[in-house]
Amino acid sequence: MAERSDRAPARWRRPLLRWLDGVEAGWAVPLLIACFVASWTLYLAIAYAGGGLHPDTLEAWTLGRNFAFGYHKHPPLMGWVAASWTFVSPVGDVSLQLMAMVNAGLALFFVDCVARQFVTGHKRILVLLLLMLTPAYQFHAQRFNANSVLLATWPLATWCFLRAFETRSVFWAVAAGCTAALAMVGKYYSIFLVASFAVAALAHPSRRAYFTSASPWISALTGLAVLSPHIYWLATTGASTFGYALAHANGNAVSSLSDVKNFLLGLIAAISAAALIWVMISGTRLKQFPADFVAMSAGLRLLFYVAIGTIVLPVLTSLAMGTDLPSLWALQGLFLFVVLIVCGARYPIERFYTVNVTVIVAGVALVAVLVAAPIHDFYRNINGYEEGRNLYAQAASELTRQWHELTGEPLRAVSGDDSLAFATAFYSPDHPLYARPFEHQHNWGLPRRTTLDRGWAALCFKGQDDCARWMEWVTSRTATFVRREFTVQASLWGRTGLSRDVVMMIVPPRANGDASPESAAQDFSASKRGLD
Repeated sequence: MAERSDRAPARWRRPLLRWLDGVEAGWAVPLLIACFVASWTLYLAIAYAGGGLHPDTLEAWTLGRNFAFGYHKHPPLMGWVAASWTFVSPVGDVSLQLMAMVNAGLALFFVDCVARQFVTGHKRILVLLLLMLTPAYQFHAQRFNANSVLLATWPLATWCFLRAFETRSVFWAVAAGCTAALAMVGKYYSIFLVASFAVAALAHPSRRAYFTSASPWISALTGLAVLSPHIYWLATTGASTFGYALAHANGNAVSSLSDVKNFLLGLIAAISAAALIWVMISGTRLKQFPADFVAMSAGLRLLFYVAIGTIVLPVLTSLAMGTDLPSLWALQGLFLFVVLIVCGARYPIERFYTVNVTVIVAGVALVAVLVAAPIHDFYRNINGYEEGRNLYAQAASELTRQWHELTGEPLRAVSGDDSLAFATAFYSPDHPLYARPFEHQHNWGLPRRTTLDRGWAALCFKGQDDCARWMEWVTSRTATFVRREFTVQASLWGRTGLSRDVVMMIVPPRANGDASPESAAQDFSASKRGLD
């Protein structure tokens, strides 16, 4: 049937076949990726029309406002990306949602760069389509953070390493070093990718030719040179990112075994839909897999060693050190296995199947946009999110309004509950700075005296006991403050949703505070005012 369809296709298939003809012409892959980015950005815009951005995305934007070669919890790449994006794009929900999906689109483009080292034509498209059936490039990608920023850096670094190993040219050696360093400043988990490069090169039959050339040493020196500003930052700031990473190493043998099991099961679940589709495409030809594996090309064998390393090395590390090992940390490496399976198949794949998978991927996107997104939005408008993200904009707006009424000045600094503080910095028209040092995120340190003197505000959701106790503690540092409660309510297309109480604390700038007729602090915590 597949052969007959390719010889005499149905009318509705002909435009898709013409599109597949454009793969080697250079326009089919960019068109697919552009449609993917547009459709899933539309999904995010609809699904979260009544909700704010994820706290991780807001944190990335907040970090990027202050350029540095490192930040307290993570290396700096996610902050750099968010800052670069908002330098040329407006600050808003759709803008950052588009940023997240463009990052996923770049990831798919770099995956195609890897795939076209081994196959041509519609097999390249099939690799991307199968990856689009995993949750990594839509749902994982939309939560832009230190994990999702690796979606693009891992295939880019892998492509450059493959070219450096094959050509041993100075250009590709430098590119491999730079991109490996880029992955490292995304998240230190990338050490497993870089180590896998080394293991793969040592295991490959051409290892002697590679290691006796200048290529690996150029890559290593280039990578260290690119990383040197971050290394200097680590050396001069106490290496807090290492401390944050090592905080995950608090398990034991039993918990590590459980984590490893869940890690592997999570990756299998993430790739299961793509695997099922591939089984349906291959059919009885799956019996050729052992022969295809033995006949694997030198380049694919190198990629195979890299893929195995990205799974085995974190598993061994988790078992040895007792570290946490969530499967979402490794989702960016799924492309390695999809490329291996599709490109390693030595039998031809009829275009009939690629067209069918294209229809499935397009159908999933349409159902997501037209059905799942509105349902999700209506559900969350009533039931909300654990972090309260569909109330972020309202809380930020009300705090800003009351600040202006009290001080007549722009709001310059905000802290409190991290999610609310990040949200206020983003959604307030004043875009105040996040004033709580990141090293105190988990021990609720007091704001500096200079911060209080310049004027400062904080927000907590009512019922957050740690935040409430911290606010009480802050009151001992200042003689003049205003504390109030107000109620915010979610709204979606004119339909009201859930509501929550927010506790607000304002410390006016010193000049305003001294001019106040009341010498004592004002506490209006007993009064509550509903907001429209």
